[in-house]
Amino acid sequence: MKYKSQSSFTHDQADKVGVLISNLGTPRAPTKQALKPYLKQFLSDPRVVEVPKIIWWCVLNLIILNIRPKRSAEAYKTVWTDEGSPLLVHTKNQASGLAQKLKAEYGDNVVIGYAMRYGQPSVSRAIDELLDQGARKIVVLPLYPQYCASTSGSTFDAVAEDFVKRRWLPDFRFVSHYHDNPEYIKCVADKIKMHWKTHPKADKLLFSFHGIPKRYLLNGDPYHCECHKTSRLIAQELGLQESEYMTTFQSRFGREEWLQPYTDQTLKSFPEKGVKSVQVVCPGFSSDCLETIEEIGVENREYFEESGGERYEYIEALNSDDAHLTMLFNVIKDNLKGWDLDSSKTNNYEQRNTLAKNLGSDT
Repeated sequence: MKYKSQSSFTHDQADKVGVLISNLGTPRAPTKQALKPYLKQFLSDPRVVEVPKIIWWCVLNLIILNIRPKRSAEAYKTVWTDEGSPLLVHTKNQASGLAQKLKAEYGDNVVIGYAMRYGQPSVSRAIDELLDQGARKIVVLPLYPQYCASTSGSTFDAVAEDFVKRRWLPDFRFVSHYHDNPEYIKCVADKIKMHWKTHPKADKLLFSFHGIPKRYLLNGDPYHCECHKTSRLIAQELGLQESEYMTTFQSRFGREEWLQPYTDQTLKSFPEKGVKSVQVVCPGFSSDCLETIEEIGVENREYFEESGGERYEYIEALNSDDAHLTMLFNVIKDNLKGWDLDSSKTNNYEQRNTLAKNLGSDT
């Protein structure tokens, strides 16, 4: 069959609206064996690595996948929990919290699912589950506040790739970013203020975002600009002067130049410039994960302290904070506008079922 049909579909099924939240992804386990297929899927995405395909295939399969899985597995072991990967746990909890808010507002007319762009649960699996529940309209919300082709753009690709294989396409809306959403800005600022209640302000507040190659910026990706706007708006909400905060970029990979200044090099240089205490927040991460818990919380702390720094504090991501879930709920709600959520009134499923029976269909 050329196009995928829905095995559970019945013509008397009430139409609903589906919401899909997604994040980057995670391996099944913190092992070399689990990391290899995960990294292969991730690093094979042309949105992530924009290098000629033949050249990158050789580099990836002959070098990277023979070295990096073991090293990455060791890092994942340091953050793995009894429930699994922190990113997956937080994303599940976010979906669960949003489900409660959506049910309170819309009853059973709106259903929610979650997916990982790389690894499991996959985008296709999550869409299958939403359609099986009767979703005929879908809002996709990637949990990346700042748009980047490597994250939000890649998520759109995954959804589109799934849709081209389906017989019945749902109405579709896609949230590409929310980097300057006032509620989001206030959520991050309030998280920082809460930290300040028990920890004095440091010499410098560092906003650390995931990096991308500088070449992507020069080719028109808005990510760099959106990160700086996020930092500026949060700083304004906190009443900070320009000298009191800084925006940096972490997690670079490979030899080419990435967005600067780099987080690790900045932290190494701070003590000799008189910055003896620093607080780091990562507004580009909706959930704590390997890059925040291990890279920022442990590795970069060591860089700072070994260079003479005296006080280093990482301020956690928004995770499943109720204010964060309320903000995400309101983003979803804005994107549901114009869709009548009374399925029995608007979608005529009873009429559809009657017509199907008159035509001799048993579905």
